[in-house]
Amino acid sequence: MPVSPVTYTFLGPAGTFTEAALMQVPGAADAIRVPSSNVNTALDKVRNGSADAAMVPIENSVEGGVTATLDAIATGPELRILREVLVPISFVLVAGPGVRIADVRRVSTHGHAWAQCRLWVEKNIPNAEYIPGSSTAAAAMGLLEDGAHYDAAICAPTVATEQPGLGVLAENIGDNPGAVTRFVLVGRPGELPEPTGADKTTVVVPLPEDRPGALMEILDQFATRGVNLSRIESRPTGQYLGHYFFSIDADGHIADARVADALAGLHRISPATRFLGSYSRADGQRSDVAPHTSDQAFRAAHAWVENILSGASVVPGFAPVASPRA
Repeated sequence: MPVSPVTYTFLGPAGTFTEAALMQVPGAADAIRVPSSNVNTALDKVRNGSADAAMVPIENSVEGGVTATLDAIATGPELRILREVLVPISFVLVAGPGVRIADVRRVSTHGHAWAQCRLWVEKNIPNAEYIPGSSTAAAAMGLLEDGAHYDAAICAPTVATEQPGLGVLAENIGDNPGAVTRFVLVGRPGELPEPTGADKTTVVVPLPEDRPGALMEILDQFATRGVNLSRIESRPTGQYLGHYFFSIDADGHIADARVADALAGLHRISPATRFLGSYSRADGQRSDVAPHTSDQAFRAAHAWVENILSGASVVPGFAPVASPRA
């Protein structure tokens, strides 16, 4: 019986940094790739089964978390992060034939791209108006449509080279030449990736109540077990003013005893905690685990308690005091 090809969706159209991230996934070149206009649409395709997984941006080294992804993955039917991909980011300014930098009055791109090129824009086209685009590639493609309402777009260099009719007005316009965006491949809940020793776990933790020390209680679940946090961001739940959840990346895999114990502690404090996945780190960086937080230390501690409960650790010659009779 023939196997159906895997279907991936990504923040489109073709030529976005998100598609470049997807192409790093083994087998993606031979899979069905469907662009989505926004993150919510991409994740909805996974939830309704029209796509097996979605590649979406989640964090940028300059701008921090991608709020659209953090919010969309924290609500609705549960999803799982299957893997992460890092993509170096560079930008070019493109326009149609005959347009010069001096002619540019309105520029379109994705909000994160605009933020990463702000200083260049202020120096070279200070009077340019920003027109929000759903993606960098969509903004560039819009220049080829009749009646485009902006003069230029900021996009990836590959878009300019692959689209006839677009000319590059300026290269390497990003304010930070070392900028990197982190993307995640998101699927439906299922079998977890095996731990590698260089893993990351992502959870969403609603703040159970707004009071002094509430956040400290959450952080203590990780700190007391030697679990390092590589990212923590607060986001409004949208229910009412002052109600937040925390999106957290922790070093380690849920199969690691210290991580599992920390997540169990989180669930006791905030039962609505959402597990979003344990997966291999894209940079391959292994966790630094102290001896007293290793799996072996946790096993030994649990065995010690079990021995006490079973009576095996009763001191020879010592008889427990009998309870007084009524």
